[in-house]
Amino acid sequence: MRTIVAEGYHERRDALAQDWPPFLSAALPDAIWLYLPSLGAERITAYCQDWGVSGIILSGGEDIGTAPLRDETELALLKWAEVRAFPVLGICRGMQLMTKAAGGELIDLAGHAATRHRFVETGREVNSYHTKGIGKCPPGYRVLATAGDGTIEAIRHSYLPWHGWMWHPERETPGDADDFAAVKEIFS
Repeated sequence: MRTIVAEGYHERRDALAQDWPPFLSAALPDAIWLYLPSLGAERITAYCQDWGVSGIILSGGEDIGTAPLRDETELALLKWAEVRAFPVLGICRGMQLMTKAAGGELIDLAGHAATRHRFVETGREVNSYHTKGIGKCPPGYRVLATAGDGTIEAIRHSYLPWHGWMWHPERETPGDADDFAAVKEIFS
């Protein structure tokens, strides 16, 4: 979840866009969802075990490196999910984190913030809110979709049920049927 500083307080808080619950209710109406706070590497795995977490969505938000506790927590979540072969969906920053965890590099991008573009492979149009992307497919993944400028928009792990998307499915109104179907497949 995004890390924010509460106005008028001297504390950092975890926050998630209110678009997520309606999206998840539509995509997986029978699933039970739990927000995972930024607890750090040592505490997050016990938290997940205690609550019976069996899949993870790494949401968008601030750039990697600006919220170290979030980075540490989410990297630990990836390791935890990898050992258990649990499904993971990385959205925007989440895909970037998956890339970094696999040893890949992030690049600065122009023309991808607050816009829409089409996938070369299918012509599908998606939203775009990022200024960082991945230059080449990270080790252990394959490319599922690219934008017209050649940047990678979606990846899938070679053997784990892990996907990374650079667009924000939760921000589409109405939600996109392709996104709902893909989320159902990932978390089924």
